Amino acid sequence: MQPSPVADMPIASRPSRAPRVRRLASVIALFALLAPALVGCLRVQASLGVSSNDRVSGRIVAASVPTNSNDKGPQLTTPEQLAAKVRIENYNQDGYVGSQAFFDDLSFGEVSQLGGLSDQTQGMFSLNFTRSGDLVSLAGRVDLQSVPPHGSDVQFSIAFPARVAKTNGTREGDNTVLWKLPAGEVSTLRAEVKYADPNTRSFAGWAGIVGGITLAVAAVAAGMAYRNRNLPPPNAPRPSFSPSEMWREVASRRLGR
Repeated sequence: MQPSPVADMPIASRPSRAPRVRRLASVIALFALLAPALVGCLRVQASLGVSSNDRVSGRIVAASVPTNSNDKGPQLTTPEQLAAKVRIENYNQDGYVGSQAFFDDLSFGEVSQLGGLSDQTQGMFSLNFTRSGDLVSLAGRVDLQSVPPHGSDVQFSIAFPARVAKTNGTREGDNTVLWKLPAGEVSTLRAEVKYADPNTRSFAGWAGIVGGITLAVAAVAAGMAYRNRNLPPPNAPRPSFSPSEMWREVASRRLGR
């Protein structure tokens, strides 16, 4: 009996389809799309606002065109660490269904925890906010290679508290930048803006308060010394305090008059 030529043929190994998850040092993961077995169109919209105190607020929408009446679209979940600052709501608009996350008063460090909005990664959105003195830089990377190229709407916008000096996005006024990200590609986000370091402003404000208190104490002490320099007789009427006379007296003493 002749051996079957088909049985003797080597079976080609199938290429591995492990998910492509890139871990980038010092990169803050913003969020990952939740779109298992996505066939229809995808909508992802992220709108962020950065305050002058380096706090971040905004909204993330993850939605798709439903494949049937039971399809609820991508479902985001609140990270446990941000339970007090993130709110999840259903999204149903323009034929898209899914969910949206609203967040408020996040620090640059807390933004990294928004990656916990989804455990499944169809694409990777990442951000890195860095501050050097008064310069704040945004560096982002968006991998949409596995997103359907047709009918997808992926946008990212961010508003800063001051005029944007440099960016590779589209300016929407002086302070806001918009990126419309093409599906099937890897995109980068860059922006630079200058505004005062909130830690520096806090120190300057405290120094001003301390300086004001010191001047006030010095003025009171000088006034008391001026009033008591020549005490009147016990029964004499007490003269009223005059700041202008006090400062004239101080000036005459400094000039040696």
